[in-house]
Amino acid sequence: MIITKQKPFQEILKSLEGETNIFLVGCSVCADECQTGGECATKELIETLKAEGKNVTGFAVINSPCHVLVTKKDLKPHREFIDKSDSILVTACGAGAQSVSEVIEKPVRPAVDTLFLGNVERHGHFYEHCSMCGECVIAFTDGICPITNCAKGLLNGPCGGMNKGKCEISTEDRPVDCAWVLIYERLKKLNHLDKFKNIQPAKNYSKHLKPDRLILERKK
Repeated sequence: MIITKQKPFQEILKSLEGETNIFLVGCSVCADECQTGGECATKELIETLKAEGKNVTGFAVINSPCHVLVTKKDLKPHREFIDKSDSILVTACGAGAQSVSEVIEKPVRPAVDTLFLGNVERHGHFYEHCSMCGECVIAFTDGICPITNCAKGLLNGPCGGMNKGKCEISTEDRPVDCAWVLIYERLKKLNHLDKFKNIQPAKNYSKHLKPDRLILERKK
């Protein structure tokens, strides 16, 4: 799931400076779960915009706006209102916002910040465990990603900053476990401590070039 948070409202307003007629596009999947872009959050934002003198021409909450063709299809019935708009305010992630920009020739303004690919522990609790690095390495750690869970992304650890099982970036308000202590404990529990002695080669970051792409061949 892509985790997002709403931008400060004054930042949103600044991006809409000089623009009166606004059409909103939301997301009924990830952004809805994050309470940033579903129907309720979009309607709340509409009322706030109206209070600031903005004319909201309409809105659409799309199922997976990161899908360009779905976005194009779902926005088609709203073209009359979109054409009357100065810009499109998108409450979906960055991928969704850029899908909108591909199919609508209007300025696109993001209403949210895209944070990370997250695991959902329970409602409203999101944790980052994958950095989408292009070459998964959790086979040698038995399931814990050192690229994401280690602040330095070390493939061999722990580093000298570890103290009593905590990472050196750990604070009283936000304690952060050392990823390599977690890996050690997991390998020990699964009777795989021999893996801890293996030295891993440097990460090949060319596996994830930006902007990346994947084109699948159709199966016959």
